[in-house]
Amino acid sequence: MRQRFLTLALSLMAVVSAFAESEPAPGFYQQIKTKFIEGSPGFMSLVAAALVLGLAFCIERIIYLSLSDVNTRRMMGDLSEKIEKGEVEEARDVCRSTRGPVAAICYQGLLRINEPVEDIERSIESYGSVQIAKMEKGCSWIKFFITVAPSLGFLGTVIGMVMAFDKIQMAGDISATIVAEGMKVALITTIFGIIVALILQLFYSYILSKIERLTAQMEEGAILLIDAITKYKQK
Repeated sequence: MRQRFLTLALSLMAVVSAFAESEPAPGFYQQIKTKFIEGSPGFMSLVAAALVLGLAFCIERIIYLSLSDVNTRRMMGDLSEKIEKGEVEEARDVCRSTRGPVAAICYQGLLRINEPVEDIERSIESYGSVQIAKMEKGCSWIKFFITVAPSLGFLGTVIGMVMAFDKIQMAGDISATIVAEGMKVALITTIFGIIVALILQLFYSYILSKIERLTAQMEEGAILLIDAITKYKQK
């Protein structure tokens, strides 16, 4: 029994020593770097550039839209109260000091408060279209990089296949090693292109949700403003 225990202990010590002396497994960054090099640095650099530029546009849009988001109900409650009291200039000051498209369209409506309600509505609607265009600025570039990233990956796939056939032709024989090398380059570029497109698509969907939220706030603010102006004119 004692001999078996001693043998088991020695075996465990040997296993522990083997793990201690072995090299640590490569980290995630090192694995990505290795696959990047294996997947033809030329095309992989283009895919990486699409990711970096696409993320730059995404981050810029997210920051802009986040800064444009305000508490619409509280702001419109303040505006309605000032309009009801006849403090039109103070209401304009509130709009001037508040960021975002809701305050911008309210300010345009207050500038024409002495005009007919129909003209005020048309002015708000027209300026609302301008604000929506500002919110969507740069989104076309994000869609472009979402489209171009997998296209670059597929192009790398075709190039990898051509490289494999060229090497087969030069060798004069179908070798598994030659075919596997070309296929590996092809598949790696395709995988990275699709991953980049998925990442950018995730950010793009979030940006669209922010734009929809701000558009709904603009519509709500326009309705509340028209109601407040109508009551003001009826006095």
